Amino acid sequence: MNIIRYPEKKDWNKILERPSHGSDTINKAVAEVLNDVKVNGDEAVRRYTEKFDKVRVENLLVSEEEFNEAECQVDDALKQSIQVAKINIEKFHSAQKMTRKVIETTPGVFCWQKSVAIEKVGLYIPGGSAPLFSTVLMLGIPAIMAGCKEIILCTPPNKEGKIHPAILYTAKLIGLTQVYKIGGIQSVAAMTFGTESISKVSKIFGPGNQWVTAAKQAVTTHGVAIDMPAGPSEVAIMADHTAVPAFIAADLLSQAEHGPDSQVILFTCQEEILEAINKELDIQLNQLPRKEIAVKALTNSKTIILKSMDEMLEIVNEYASEHLIIALENAVEVAEQIVNAGSVFIGNYSPESAGDYASGTNHALPTAGYAKSYSGVNLDSFIKKITFQQINPQGFFTLGPVIEVMAEAEELFAHKNAATVRLNAIKKES
Repeated sequence: MNIIRYPEKKDWNKILERPSHGSDTINKAVAEVLNDVKVNGDEAVRRYTEKFDKVRVENLLVSEEEFNEAECQVDDALKQSIQVAKINIEKFHSAQKMTRKVIETTPGVFCWQKSVAIEKVGLYIPGGSAPLFSTVLMLGIPAIMAGCKEIILCTPPNKEGKIHPAILYTAKLIGLTQVYKIGGIQSVAAMTFGTESISKVSKIFGPGNQWVTAAKQAVTTHGVAIDMPAGPSEVAIMADHTAVPAFIAADLLSQAEHGPDSQVILFTCQEEILEAINKELDIQLNQLPRKEIAVKALTNSKTIILKSMDEMLEIVNEYASEHLIIALENAVEVAEQIVNAGSVFIGNYSPESAGDYASGTNHALPTAGYAKSYSGVNLDSFIKKITFQQINPQGFFTLGPVIEVMAEAEELFAHKNAATVRLNAIKKES
């Protein structure tokens, strides 16, 4: 990891830049695929799957036989672990349900808000270099809890045209049956426009590489909403002398192994802890099956040494990391001062992988600094809020003159008249 010592504030923006991989090239390719799938439907989807995933898939929808076969291939220990994670995620997201509350803003004027599930949603599950069956839990459980009527799941097939058994087992476990063997840009396009096999959805969820992220952002101009811009994974760690070097190294590598475009950053005010952390990094890196990927990611990564805790807090909030681990003596106190982060992990025994899998929080989080303006996926992500109002004559007699004055001031006289005719009717009746 590159070490940057005591950077001046004027240099922070440059230092905190995320890796760039030719956005113009990506956006051009995305536009071509989107248009092709819009025009040619399933035929284009199959063609791009053959091009990118090196397999021709005739039956895009996963069959019941494939679900049953997958269930037999997943060992009992993994099944039990997935079930524990399912329970914890359900508990956490169930607590996010809101009850309807009617507010009487003025005597006789009643207002309330109703939560309504988005009817059709699409879930994208990465399955290329790592089959993220945990993302099925993170997206599928709140979608089902919210009451979405149609939930479509897309995930890329392997070179045999199959989906990883754990992804199919998890989907079936939580009740998802519309699973399609397509990934990448073509899956986002299919869910956006609809094809002969795949229904058009109203909102698309799920993390992915820069291609998938670019596709998701592009389709927002075609009337489809997205959860957030969720691109290459990242973690920031704040550490001091109380941090356990082996833990810090493990957490850095857990993100680095996601992909070569992942980024990890270590922030500290205590340079003397770095030797032990780097030693652990070398030991653990050499034991990783995905060492080559992690090494590439580490070339994009940094250790930044700051002058004070206040300065470290400021730069961490400026970076707005997807994941933030606080391995500090006063971790709880520092956590209260975090305003920009996707998900925060407090103390030496709260690794980022806990949130990735089984603590109960959601791991679909904003990256690339979008944590300044986006939340991670939650129950509300699958819900629309509709407001209602009901006004009786007594209430309108009080509120009507206010409406008249405001409408006239904006020179919207039809708006004013909608109040006036009602006030006149109330006066006649009284």
